[in-house]
Amino acid sequence: MSVVVCVDFGSTFTKAALVDLDSGDLLATASHPTTLPDADGRGDVLDGYDACVAVLAERDERARDAEVLACSSAGGGLRVAVVGNEELVTAEAGRRVALSSGGKVVLVLHGGLDAAKLAELRAAEPDVVLLVGGTDGGNSEVLEGDAAFLAATPWPGPVVVAGNVDSRETVGSLLAGAGTPHVVADNVVPRIGVLAPDSARRAIREIFLSHVIGGKHLSSRTDARGRGFTDMVRGATPDVVLTGVELLARGLGDGLDEEHRGAGDVVVVDVGGATTDVHSVVELDPEDSGLAREVVATTPVTRTVEGDLGMRWSAVSTVEAAGLDDLAAAAARRHADPDLLPDACPDPAAEQEADLAIAAAAVRIALERHAGRSKVVVSPEGRVVERSGKDLREVDLMIGSGGVLRHGGPDAVARVLLPATGDAFEGGWQLPRDPVVVVDHDYVLAAAGLLADEHPLAAHRLLGGLRTAGGR
Repeated sequence: MSVVVCVDFGSTFTKAALVDLDSGDLLATASHPTTLPDADGRGDVLDGYDACVAVLAERDERARDAEVLACSSAGGGLRVAVVGNEELVTAEAGRRVALSSGGKVVLVLHGGLDAAKLAELRAAEPDVVLLVGGTDGGNSEVLEGDAAFLAATPWPGPVVVAGNVDSRETVGSLLAGAGTPHVVADNVVPRIGVLAPDSARRAIREIFLSHVIGGKHLSSRTDARGRGFTDMVRGATPDVVLTGVELLARGLGDGLDEEHRGAGDVVVVDVGGATTDVHSVVELDPEDSGLAREVVATTPVTRTVEGDLGMRWSAVSTVEAAGLDDLAAAAARRHADPDLLPDACPDPAAEQEADLAIAAAAVRIALERHAGRSKVVVSPEGRVVERSGKDLREVDLMIGSGGVLRHGGPDAVARVLLPATGDAFEGGWQLPRDPVVVVDHDYVLAAAGLLADEHPLAAHRLLGGLRTAGGR
C-alpha cells in the first residue's frame, strides 16, 4: 500500500493531506501557518511544510518518505496582466482565461501599448503577461504591435501569447529576438462568440512552473529527502482546485458506470480573508435559444475571483457591497486585525455571528457576479425571456470552502450557503435552485486536483464523500 502527501502552500496556511493511493482514503491532515522569508531572507516556505509532515508522520510514519505533490498561492500567488485588442472581446476573454488558469488578474490593458500603459504594466508587477488579440485570420495589427513594443522595451517576461494564430511566427520571433521568455498557445478567441481557454491555460501553467515559482525566492533549501520547493509544486492552487472540481463533476472516463461517475453540475464557493473565489463546472445547453449572443462565450468550466469580498482584509468592502451598515464596526475590526479569532474576543458569540453574516454576504454577491441573469425583453416574436452568462439554476451540488465554513459550527451551511440558493431571486439572478449543499471540511478538492493527472482513480475515490453527497 503506497501513500502520497498532497500539500497546498497557501497565502496564510500550509495544508497537507496524506492519501492512500490504493483506496483513495484520507489518512491524515495537518496545517501550519505558511512560513515566508522575511525582508532579510530569514525563514523558508519549507519550514511550515516540515511541521505539517511531522504531524502526518505521527499518524503514519510513511509520510516522511512519501511522494509529494504540491500547489502554491504563497507569496501572492500567480499575478497575471492581460494585454488585448478590444476591452469587451479579446481583453475580456484573456481575463477569463487568466482566472481559470489560477491567476489573480492585476491589470487589463487594451487598444495598443504605449509609454503610459507600459508604466501601468510595470506598476502592476505581474508574474506573467497574457498577450491576446484578434480572431484567427482577423486583425493582427494590435497584437503584433504590442509584441514589437514589448520586444523593444524589452519586457523581462515571461509572456504567454494566445492571439490570432496567423501572427504566431511574427510575435514569437519578436519576443525571442528580445530574449523574452514566452510560450505560444492557441487563440483564446478563434472566432467571435467562441472562448477556447484550454491551450492558454496549459501555457500559463507551464510558465508558472518554469519561471514564477522559482522567481519568488520562497525557498532556498530542500526537505529531508533532498526535494526542493520547485520540485514539489505542480501548479497554482486555484488552477489545481478547479481541476479537482472538474473531476468531481464529470467523473472518470465517460462517467457512466457507478464506480467512475461524477456528481453532475457543481459550483464551489471558497471564502477567504481577502477574496471569494467561485469555481463552476456546468453542462451548457447548446439548444438553449434563450441565451443572448455574446462576443465572449460562456464556458462549462469557469472561475471568478472577487477581490473586494472576504472575511478579513476585504471585510469592509463586503459589508458595504451588501448594504449591511450594522456590521460596519465588526468589519472594521477585521480589516484592522486580520488575525482576529472570535474565540479570543471578549464576546465570542457576537463575533462568530458577525463572521457568519459577512460570509453569507460574500457568498451571495460572489455567486451573483459569477452567474448570469434572466430578463424579459420584447422581440419581433413578442415578449421572451433572455438569459446571459452562466446559468447555475440546475446545479446539483454546491460546496463551501474556507475557514469560516470549516470552523463555523453546525449552523454554517444554513447561515452562509443556503441563503444563496432557491428560486425567483430579485433581479433575475440564475443562482442554484435546489442543490445539495455541503462543506469541504477536509479540503480534499485541492488534493484531488493534485492527484488527478498521475493518480486519477485515487483522486476520484478521495472525492467520494463529496460526490455521494451530491447524488440524488
